[in-house]
Amino acid sequence: MISLLSISDLHVKTGDTPVLRGVSSSVHAGETLALMGPNGSGKSTLAATLMGHPGYEVTHGSATFVGQDLLALKPEERARAGLFLSFQYPQEIAGVTLGNFLRLAYNATHPNTLSVSAFLDYLKKKMDLLKISHDFIMRSVNEGFSGGEKKRVEMLQLAVLEPRLAILDEVDSGLDVDALRIVTDAIKILKTEHAELALIVITHYPHVLHTLQPDRVAVLMKGAIVREGGSEITKEIEERGYQ
Repeated sequence: MISLLSISDLHVKTGDTPVLRGVSSSVHAGETLALMGPNGSGKSTLAATLMGHPGYEVTHGSATFVGQDLLALKPEERARAGLFLSFQYPQEIAGVTLGNFLRLAYNATHPNTLSVSAFLDYLKKKMDLLKISHDFIMRSVNEGFSGGEKKRVEMLQLAVLEPRLAILDEVDSGLDVDALRIVTDAIKILKTEHAELALIVITHYPHVLHTLQPDRVAVLMKGAIVREGGSEITKEIEERGYQ
C-alpha cells in the first residue's frame, strides 16, 4: 500500500533549539494514526512543521505527501494538496462571519469555486450532517464561542474542505465530557462519509482514543517516535503512564 504521507528521519529546530530528532512514520488513505506523548515531546511541532509554519526549520530528513515533496511546498500549496490542521486553541476572528470565512477557504483550496448561493447550500448540508445550527453562519469566527463550539466549528471546516489528511492537534483540549463526546461523534460521522479520509490524532490523554479507535498508535518522546503499535499501547499508557 502506498503511503499518503511519508516522513523519514525528520529533524526540526525552532531558533537554536532542536525539537524533533529523527521522526519517521507514515499514514495511508483512510487510516487513523494516534500520536501520543507527554507535553513538550514535539507533537505540535510535528504538526506545525508539516503545515509549513515558518517558526520551525527542518535541518534534516524528508516528508512526502501524495507523491510530492511536502517540505518544498508553501503552506497554501499544502492546503490545496489536501492537508488540514485543526488547532489546539482556535483563534477568534472578529468581524468575519463563519459563512464568508469557510467560503473563502473552500474557494482557495478547490479548483472549482462555488458562488455564494451554491456554497451556502453546500455549507448547510455539512452543518446538518454535523447537527450544527445554521445560526452559526452569520456569527463571527469563534467570537464568544465556548471551547466545545470552537472545536465543533473546526470539525465543520474539516467537513467543508474535505482534505485527504487531517491533523487534529489535541482535539480534546479544554473540553468537558459532553463536549468531547460531541466532537468525537462528529469525527466518526466524517470518517463514515469519507472512507478515504486519513487522520493524525494528537493527544497525550488515552481516553479520547477509546471512542476514535485508531488503526495505529505512535508514542513521541523527546522528539523521536519511541514506539508504534496497536491499541495495547494506549492501555499500557493508562496503567503506567509514559515510562
